[in-house]
Amino acid sequence: MTGMSKRSPGARPKARSARPAPARPAGPAAPPAQLDPAARCPCCSGLAYGACCGPLHAGDARAGRAEQLMRSRFSAFALGDAGYLLRSWHSSTRPARLTLDPATRWTRLEILGTADGGPFHAEGTVEFRAYYRERGGAEESMRENSAFAREDGAWVYVSAL
Repeated sequence: MTGMSKRSPGARPKARSARPAPARPAGPAAPPAQLDPAARCPCCSGLAYGACCGPLHAGDARAGRAEQLMRSRFSAFALGDAGYLLRSWHSSTRPARLTLDPATRWTRLEILGTADGGPFHAEGTVEFRAYYRERGGAEESMRENSAFAREDGAWVYVSAL
């Protein structure tokens, strides 16, 4: 998944620009929000967090498909888990640090399409629309087609296309 913060790679709202903005330098990171494993997963899969993105965030499982990684990255944005976002970013495009904008609340995700990115692929793409709210604002969305690749056997986010 992308940087998804409007100040991170691949994360600008469609209304403003289709191209990503550079990552912001990081200050002290806030700890990610804790979510009950029985709660619905923020990625909108319909599954419980503990059966969906939770094990990936905890390091207990790896994404089996590019789409699964995309969903887990969206959930990490929704929960403020910058550490997971950095760990799931390709080493050639990963920023040194990442600061998430606390004024942005990621609310839902729609997967619009995928190409490759399965268990027998080395690369894949996921097109999605992510919805968010700025503090006190109306819901907005951004649309992106993201590239994913395997690095050391694990799916990682590479960049916005």
